[in-house]
Amino acid sequence: MPARFHEQDTRSGLKNRRKLSAFLDATVRTHLRQVKDVQLTYVFCTDDFLLSMNQQYLDHDTLTDIITFDLSPAKDALEGEIYISVERVRENAAKFGVTYANELHRVIFHGMLHLCGYKDKRAADQKIMRSKEDECLNNYQKEIA
Repeated sequence: MPARFHEQDTRSGLKNRRKLSAFLDATVRTHLRQVKDVQLTYVFCTDDFLLSMNQQYLDHDTLTDIITFDLSPAKDALEGEIYISVERVRENAAKFGVTYANELHRVIFHGMLHLCGYKDKRAADQKIMRSKEDECLNNYQKEIA
């Protein structure tokens, strides 16, 4: 099933949703060859909504741009919910000097990569994660060009 995109009290401005959904599905299957079923749900929300989830489910009292939940029922199926704060993405895009669309896609890919097993707590893992995000961004840009 293709990725689904929902907006919770905010607008993401996400374009090319069908192409992005197909790209996410294909990318997951490249990283996790044993997966037969891929179900990703992206929820675009406000800082307040995501902070509430961060406090409730992760016991963190901080703003964040993304929270990813792996709900996979079996080894051959990948199911996840990815919550993204549109406000954090906008702020980070300005902070890093990139377009909002670029930062939004980076965060979308970041959540998918977490579900594929990539980590980002240690410096070495962060470097790998950033490299994989860049690879996804470049490949997706070619896809929609």
